[in-house]
Amino acid sequence: MRITYFFIFFFLFSGFTAFSQTLIKATDFGVQSNSFENAAPGIRKAIEACKAKKNVMLLLPGGRIDVWPEGAVDRELYISNCTENDTFSEVKHIAFAFENCRNITLDGNNTLVVLHGKMVSFAILNSSDVKIRNIQFDYERPTISELTIKLVTDTVIETQIHPDSKYRIDSGRISFYGEGWTTKSYHTILFDPGKQAMHYSTFTPFLAAQAVETSPLRVKFKGAFAESDFHVGNVLTIRDPYRDNCGGFISLSRNIELENVKMHFMHGLGIVSQFSENISLLKVVAAPRENSGRVIASFADCFHFSGCRGLIRIDSCLTVGSHDDQVNVHGTYLQITAINEIKKLRVRFMHDQTYGFEAFFAGDSVAFINPQTLLSLAKAKLRTAKLISKREMELEVEVEGTLSPVVKEGLCIENLTWTPEVIIQNSRFERTNTRGLLITTRRKVLIENNVFYHTGMYPVLIADDASSWFESGAVQDVIIRNNVFEDCGYNSGSGAINIAPENHELIVGNMVHRNIRVISNTFKINTPGVLTARSTDLLVFTGNKIIPDNLFKGRNINPAIELTACKNVLIEKNKFELPALPVINAWKMKRTDLKTSMKVNWVIPDSNR
Repeated sequence: MRITYFFIFFFLFSGFTAFSQTLIKATDFGVQSNSFENAAPGIRKAIEACKAKKNVMLLLPGGRIDVWPEGAVDRELYISNCTENDTFSEVKHIAFAFENCRNITLDGNNTLVVLHGKMVSFAILNSSDVKIRNIQFDYERPTISELTIKLVTDTVIETQIHPDSKYRIDSGRISFYGEGWTTKSYHTILFDPGKQAMHYSTFTPFLAAQAVETSPLRVKFKGAFAESDFHVGNVLTIRDPYRDNCGGFISLSRNIELENVKMHFMHGLGIVSQFSENISLLKVVAAPRENSGRVIASFADCFHFSGCRGLIRIDSCLTVGSHDDQVNVHGTYLQITAINEIKKLRVRFMHDQTYGFEAFFAGDSVAFINPQTLLSLAKAKLRTAKLISKREMELEVEVEGTLSPVVKEGLCIENLTWTPEVIIQNSRFERTNTRGLLITTRRKVLIENNVFYHTGMYPVLIADDASSWFESGAVQDVIIRNNVFEDCGYNSGSGAINIAPENHELIVGNMVHRNIRVISNTFKINTPGVLTARSTDLLVFTGNKIIPDNLFKGRNINPAIELTACKNVLIEKNKFELPALPVINAWKMKRTDLKTSMKVNWVIPDSNR
């Protein structure tokens, strides 16, 4: 009876909350659909009106609205993996800026928001309980240009340029431009629609050739193409690699939900969540607009999470066509550059694309990490944390007595407080030349009931490094189950799940990652690799089904599981429907480290373990 009363109260309360929302219509502030007028000033005024209410819904008019930078909110934003040059302004133009907001729902009413120039679709800054739903974002001129090859000879290639890709030809040389920008570098990825595959490519032969427009959007290139590997139907997707923006930005916020949000193009990086708590992406789509004829929806990653905490939930989402990874969840290592006083440290952002924001706060728990082994040497709590320049912070450590003698310059420091739990389920990730999911977090991770289709590299990568991207940290509880991996890894030579910490020194008996279970998945493979793991303790690979695709069926290749310096590994009860017997290659391991009935090649056994 108490349970019944509880649910009656819950539903009555939920209904009251929904009906008690104040409704604000964007049309009352001059936002008109299908007018091709700049909606930026009206959106700005409507959001300001929302901030004056306690619980409010902002309703868009439906149809199409256009937004230009003029009249939009401008903010200086330093965004993880997206900030590249101290000399350029970090001021971003934001279509929908929710700053210092509480209990606001943006209902797009299925409005298509078309951005002009380089803009952030939405930013949620220092806010809580914000929902964005039923909305689509696209660019009038996406910053990736696309060309389809129609004819190939040794001396001539003819191309059809997508109508969204503005170009000019001066003195026989083609260049691409947009609203306020011109492509200066030509980072090129080729899409083969027949194989549904993406590869790194080059535009250099076209730049060296003589370009002639034979009809609108039809360009013939006369040059030396005999050594080039281009084919009719290939689509060249071209961008300037400089990241100076992102699709959406969530910073220093909590309880954020995106539902039925469609990102048809994102410039610079995708939806970036940075030092925020409890983020849900439900039915979020990063894919070109239907019938647009475009291939690419994201300039780089689709969904990027840096230094978040609470629960990250990705459910029933779709990513199609990205120039980089589809999901990346990580923290950021900063390196100790000075120990100024007995308990004070100076730490520095080490990668050129990540800096300018607070990566630690007073009260945070931290670990001191050896960058060579990626192992924790000591832990502590912070008394104070202060950003003293764009690239440096000063931290005061709260410990009894003096600071541990193991804490020295050159070590890295990891924020343990800002690490999230992750659930990724019921989603589909396809068409990228790089990876599907990059996951590095110390808290629980569940990856289940997803489809990974034609990711060029590893569909799931668990890394951790303190020497390249400085993306932390070690994982301790990961379940990967009931997923389908189809024809992945054609660029990396392995469609495997890859557990690859970048530790340059292996310490006997001490593993970087632990407790990873790969259970009841289906792998449809076109490369030999199924699973690769390094420096992992408690690894389970069981109940999985491995079948070949059409390319693999005629190849007499032994599919392999590659293990390096792992222990407590269980590999059993997997079904291999393959022409050759699979093998396990075990490097620097003892026989007692691995339990399996499969054939094992013991390569460089570690006699010290």
